[in-house]
Amino acid sequence: MKLGSNLGRVRGLGSTNDGVTAWWMQRLSGIALIPLILWFIFSVLQLPSSDYSGFTLWVSSGPNPVLLCLLIIFMFHHGLLGIKVIFEDYIHSDKLRLSLLILTKLIVILFGSYSFFAIISLTFGR
Repeated sequence: MKLGSNLGRVRGLGSTNDGVTAWWMQRLSGIALIPLILWFIFSVLQLPSSDYSGFTLWVSSGPNPVLLCLLIIFMFHHGLLGIKVIFEDYIHSDKLRLSLLILTKLIVILFGSYSFFAIISLTFGR
């Protein structure tokens, strides 16, 4: 059984099975975010002091830098998948959709890179 119409297959608009992968990736990233967000909330609530030096000590101790990086990766990946689905479903202009997808990916890369730089700076000092 083939999915899509004959005209859709001729135009290259048949099923690519890409939707299932994106759906699974969003579910898996959401599941990964649950323990990471819980860890982050409980860790921040138990900070000994709320000043810069206390936060720097917390970021650089134990597994915290690695867990923060994982939180950033999964958070931005999950958000990007969600935004991509919204753009694909509700924006019908191909040029606008492509422009917004590229802009969104660039913003995610910029904010993710800046977040990693901040964690590395706090962990190893300047």
